[in-house]
Amino acid sequence: PGPDKDSRLTIMVWARLARTRMICRTLVVAASFIQASRCFSTLPMRSSTVNLEGLDGRTVTRLGSTDTDGILPSFADKGEYTSYLKGAGQLPLGFAIGTASGTFISKEAPLMGDLPIKATVIHLTEAPTDSWAAVFTSNKFPGCPVQVGKDRLASGHPLQALVINNKVSNVCPGGDGVAAAELVCSAVADKLKLSGGAKTVLPSSTGVIGWRLPAKELAEDVVPRAIEALQSDNAFAAAEAIMTTDRYPKLRSKTLSDGCRIVGIAKGAGMIEPNMATMLGYIMTDATIDKSKLQNMLSDACNRSFNSMSIDGDESTSDTVVAIASGLKPLSSEDEFQSALREITEGLAGDLVRNGEGTGHVIRVQIRNFPGSEYDARRMGRHLVNSPLVKCAISGNDPNTGRIAGAIGSFMGKFFPNESVADMSLTLGGKCIFSNGKFVLEGDAVEKELSNHMADAQLDELGVFPEHQRFVEIGIDFGESGADVTVLGSDLTREYVAVNADYRS
Repeated sequence: PGPDKDSRLTIMVWARLARTRMICRTLVVAASFIQASRCFSTLPMRSSTVNLEGLDGRTVTRLGSTDTDGILPSFADKGEYTSYLKGAGQLPLGFAIGTASGTFISKEAPLMGDLPIKATVIHLTEAPTDSWAAVFTSNKFPGCPVQVGKDRLASGHPLQALVINNKVSNVCPGGDGVAAAELVCSAVADKLKLSGGAKTVLPSSTGVIGWRLPAKELAEDVVPRAIEALQSDNAFAAAEAIMTTDRYPKLRSKTLSDGCRIVGIAKGAGMIEPNMATMLGYIMTDATIDKSKLQNMLSDACNRSFNSMSIDGDESTSDTVVAIASGLKPLSSEDEFQSALREITEGLAGDLVRNGEGTGHVIRVQIRNFPGSEYDARRMGRHLVNSPLVKCAISGNDPNTGRIAGAIGSFMGKFFPNESVADMSLTLGGKCIFSNGKFVLEGDAVEKELSNHMADAQLDELGVFPEHQRFVEIGIDFGESGADVTVLGSDLTREYVAVNADYRS
């Protein structure tokens, strides 16, 4: 027999109390979670589950990823920066990345003993793609991988993999550098069993110029282990592996409104004044986009970013930027894609300058109404940020503004002698310092304000993460209608000299 009426009533009361207690506990937990969320509201959420519909109609559920901010936040330490990039580094659909390390002995400098080398493989997991674009250095002594890459691009070969090594750039080596690059490509194709063979692999190298590529070590040891380590989750490992004298990795990402994703990584810290490229940059997307349109968009983005910066005025022999699309997602808006591509390349360009060898300040020159083309306006901006006198003054937080005017006047006198500069005005840190042909500098207060502006933008030249995104801001306005551009540069420090004095060792 069941419980009597009083017993049933007691059971019901206790059951209701239990449910009430459970609800209260749930509310307490929820309130705690909300409070914690508020405490960490300044940190971006790292992941979410999203459903993506592919071109074949399949719905793929995967872990989503936060994008990098257009202007990165400030970071307290390397761990916080690393966590941020990993959270934003989710690969687009159809890509896998693997990295591995090895050693070699240079034939040119055997007494240096075993030296480290890294290889990175980027694999399109579904099929080769015709939708890829590239820009390369215009240096008259291009690296052998650049020669191979230009040949691949000109012949219209589809790609299914990229292979990148650091430490040795394979530029004008004593042996057959092209054959060495092709040997590494063949190793990638064989290990991945690519139906198109080595022609569907694009090589890149960065490092010491003049040394022979340790192709045997790469092909037989490092590359196979990189392929065994392939994963489809995150691009961060590749951003780290391609570094040479870089102090920290560079990565930018953007998810479009239709779900298409773009992720870019880059390396470079010295020999940076590109012309149609940067040091090494790789941009991956799962969008479906025509090859010729992608090429035009990449060239435009590079002009606005990598061609508008300089660290030391030396153009590398290995400069390469590649954009490659797996084509697994339909693209809704080419305009949105182009805007996102520009945001990523401009962000990476800023990261490269901030991470420049020995960089203590990043200089941002905003030029308005230049009496010439955008190309010439960029030339003038690079002329300014490459001036050793300007660089050294900024390094010391010294507002020696005459050096800025002198560098501008030097450029205009050489290349635009018939153009008037009577209406030109200058600003430093937003404060007008030159107008109507005269400096506007009065008193110690102005001197201190300008010096403080520079000091506020100062970075640790040995730092292993970017503390902030501030710039030494220089504005140049020629007064009449003309070209508007922005150019980035860096100062010149003792650390830059030290790094380049001991580069090979």
